[in-house]
Amino acid sequence: MTDEIYGSDDLDLAENPERRCPAVLLLDVSSSMAGQPIEELNRGLRIFTQSVNDDEIARNRVEVALVPFSTDVEVHDFVIASDFRPPTLEADGVTNMGAAILRGLELLEDRKQRYKQHNIPYYRPWVFLITDGLPTDDIQLAVQRVHEGVQNSKFIFFAIGVEGADMNVLRLISPQRTAKLKGLKFRELFEWLSNSLGEISRSRPGDKLKLPRPDSWMDEIEV
Repeated sequence: MTDEIYGSDDLDLAENPERRCPAVLLLDVSSSMAGQPIEELNRGLRIFTQSVNDDEIARNRVEVALVPFSTDVEVHDFVIASDFRPPTLEADGVTNMGAAILRGLELLEDRKQRYKQHNIPYYRPWVFLITDGLPTDDIQLAVQRVHEGVQNSKFIFFAIGVEGADMNVLRLISPQRTAKLKGLKFRELFEWLSNSLGEISRSRPGDKLKLPRPDSWMDEIEV
C-alpha cells in the first residue's frame, strides 16, 4: 500500500475533524487609513487573536483568512485560530475594493471545497468588509457575487464603514448588514467578532443563537 502524502493544511484537516467556523476579513489598508486608523486596526486584530484563542472550543474551530487591500490585493490564506498570527498592516495606495471582495469570495469557495474533500462540517461563513473609502475599481461584479451568495445562504456578509466611508456604496454591496464604526473602536469591533464566532462555534445545527449586542462599536446598523 502506498503511503498517502499530505500537505500541512491537509494534515490539519485530517488531524482536527472539528466543525469549522470560517471567517474572511477584507481589510482596507489604502493611504486614507494611515496614522491612527491603521494603528487601531492592527491593535484590534491582535485583540481578536488573543480573544479567540482564550476560547478553548473556538480556537480549534474558527478559521481566519485575511485579504488586506489597497492598490494590490494581498491574501493570507485560512488558518485555524490557534495558529493565527496577524501581520502588521501598513497603509498606502488606492482602494481596489471590488477586486478584494472577489478574491475573498474565491478564497472562501476554495476552502469550502477542501472541507468537503475531507468530510469536515462547517458553519455558514462570515465575510467582513472594513473600509473608510470609496472603491477605486469597478465593483459591479463583486456586488452581484455578494448578493448571490447571501441569497443562496453561502455566507453572511457584513460591510463596516470607518469614518469617511461612503455608506451608500456599502449599502449597495451589503443591503442587509451595513454598519458604521463608532469613532475608531476597532478593539470593540474585534472583541464582538471574536465573541460572536465563539458563540457560533459552540452551537449545534438548529440552535437559536443569541449573539452579543454590537452597541459598543456600532454607530448605526441596518439589518
